[in-house]
Amino acid sequence: MRHNYLNNRDLLKEIHLSKMTYSSYRDREKDNMYDIILNSIKEINETSIQKAKQNRMARILQETGNTIEISSISTQDLIFRVMTWEHIPLLEKKEEAKKLNVDTFFTRIEKDKPEEEDEIDFIFLNKKEKAKHVKINFPPFEHYRLDENEKPFVVAKSHWQGDLNTGKFCCTHGYFTDNFAQMLMKLVEKYALRGNWRNYSYRDEMEGQAIMQLCQVALQFDESKSLNPFAYLTQVGYCSFLRILGIEKRHQKIRDDLLIQQNHTPSYTRTNDDTSFGEN
Repeated sequence: MRHNYLNNRDLLKEIHLSKMTYSSYRDREKDNMYDIILNSIKEINETSIQKAKQNRMARILQETGNTIEISSISTQDLIFRVMTWEHIPLLEKKEEAKKLNVDTFFTRIEKDKPEEEDEIDFIFLNKKEKAKHVKINFPPFEHYRLDENEKPFVVAKSHWQGDLNTGKFCCTHGYFTDNFAQMLMKLVEKYALRGNWRNYSYRDEMEGQAIMQLCQVALQFDESKSLNPFAYLTQVGYCSFLRILGIEKRHQKIRDDLLIQQNHTPSYTRTNDDTSFGEN
């Protein structure tokens, strides 16, 4: 039986495993796989508990082919992924300034002292201080379990290194799994063979740009909003291909314009386009 390497099930698995390399756990084996994704710890209630049990039943059925009773799943065994920025440090506050409107600026110069134009600096208005979190490579989260009194406690943190209580924030110690890296390369390779890209002379640059972009944003896929990472990754690749196409076309146009200015023959594409335009 031929295995479909690029499917959503395998992509979701590898995205999850890659994200967990950036995380710290109480127990790596028991606390890494979540049963439900929530936006707040306050959303842990009877409804979300039942949904988490149903999700675990479906996952066990998919992985093993065995059906289990929902009553056999203990509430204390469930893992809740809560999307939160609480453990992510803040950047140092920076003043954001809005420059004076250019027209108003030059009107003021003409009205006051035109001879001192070079000595007048731009005036900054509306200074505001905003606190922002450190930039990271995917939305942060924490994993929670419920104790015997059904009170939640943390069992895993993303972007964390060391012990959950005494460790520190870190967003550089993780990595893509080998399978996930191979999936991204295969996805770009297959996409480059589509009819609308196959014969481009700068297809190698397109593939390189797509792989680089996927390495930067692949883990930003949010499992709480969609279960279709293939569509997300394909769209990233498509935008990368379009970007290189636009850059190469601009370069080609500039090169042809320079050749024409020097009374040389431009590229065949430019000559053909000019001929077609003249006939019309």
